[in-house]
Amino acid sequence: MTKKLLLVVFAFALVVAACGDDDDGTGTTTTAASTESTTTTTAAETTTTAAETTTTAAETTTTAAAAPADPGELVVGYVLPQTGSLSAIIDALVKPLEMGVEEITAAGGQVSLIPGDSGTDPNVASATTDQLLADDVDVIIGAAGSSVSLSIIDKITGSEVLQCSGSNTDGAFTTYDDGGFYFRTAPSDVVQAPTLADVITDGGAATVGIIYRNDDYGAGFNDLLSEALTANGVTVASQVGYDPTATSFDAEAAEVAAAGVDAVAIITFGEGSAVMQSMIEAGIGPSDLQIYVADGFKETVTAESVDPNNPAVLEGIIGTAPSAAPPNGEPGFIERLDAFAPDTPTIFSAHKYDCLMVMKLASEVAGSTDPSVFVSEVIGVTIGGTKCSLYDECSALIAQGEDIDYDGASGPLEFTDVGEPGVGAYDVYEYDAEGNAVTFDQLVL
Repeated sequence: MTKKLLLVVFAFALVVAACGDDDDGTGTTTTAASTESTTTTTAAETTTTAAETTTTAAETTTTAAAAPADPGELVVGYVLPQTGSLSAIIDALVKPLEMGVEEITAAGGQVSLIPGDSGTDPNVASATTDQLLADDVDVIIGAAGSSVSLSIIDKITGSEVLQCSGSNTDGAFTTYDDGGFYFRTAPSDVVQAPTLADVITDGGAATVGIIYRNDDYGAGFNDLLSEALTANGVTVASQVGYDPTATSFDAEAAEVAAAGVDAVAIITFGEGSAVMQSMIEAGIGPSDLQIYVADGFKETVTAESVDPNNPAVLEGIIGTAPSAAPPNGEPGFIERLDAFAPDTPTIFSAHKYDCLMVMKLASEVAGSTDPSVFVSEVIGVTIGGTKCSLYDECSALIAQGEDIDYDGASGPLEFTDVGEPGVGAYDVYEYDAEGNAVTFDQLVL
């Protein structure tokens, strides 16, 4: 018997909208994509054979199982230092997020980005966090500094909203009771401090003094560094903490100078310029003995900020920092970022980008933008599946029902069961006569 089949297919529409964020950090950058499709098929005649019906059913079942549900728009807010001592690196933290949104949208994904300021002040960060939670964000990226993140973590994770930082390195996050809602893509100081200790030891110092900012980041790093140096057989002759809000650090520099050390390690942020000035006055500057620094110094201190008339004022300082372009990371990231936003600083850029990508991919695996649902998929997208590095290829694999292992711009990630990298890559750099931090070694741990 002749069968008559009427098939009507409506084409789908893709809508992409974007708007730039306001300079004051109160605006919203939104990029979204949506698709619709409608298919109408006439029912088969009742005389269709049973064999034909069985085949059709099997085909339908296969198709339905292949693709997860579209999770819809993921709403991401950030709490990052548009003001304060870390504002000098705001582009390094925000531009990768904006580039990531553009890449996701171009590939048909749905995501929006809401900006917010953290300053380096817990009060500013708290107010911003309140606003983002009121905006019903699914994820908050930030803060940049560990101390600021610790001041807002309970508010975020207690609301069962995911928090991801690409620059928190304080070891305290490893054991923090966050309900499983806090993640970071930057490796812990538990790894970096021993790495710096090895660099100092290899430099031949027998006695070391440490000057550190007395907050969660600085005090934690000091404890880890001094422990590692002692284990290496190096004497830590002086450990001096300072108030990061102070205007003078002469007393602290004088105390370390009196200890008669071979080298000094300083753990600092933007106030490091003033700390260095005090050290030079006390006769323990870079021209007097070997100085070692960590990522906080590299982020915020420049030769010009120490001495506008002497670009060589930092010459010879050696430091470590999570790698901007790790040898085990996605190789095209730096080039893409430079094309998207030329001359953007790169410290922690890859790590911020990876925060966004991991969260978006986890929501697609779960088929949901509900953070209480897709939180369970975050660790899994970084381990154990088919390797992928770019959003479009990872998303395509997910749509095919594949388990993925996202190897990011900052490296393989390989999240541990507490949601932080199981591997880390570090740049070892030295300041030249022009005030540039020049990488001369990379360590993958």
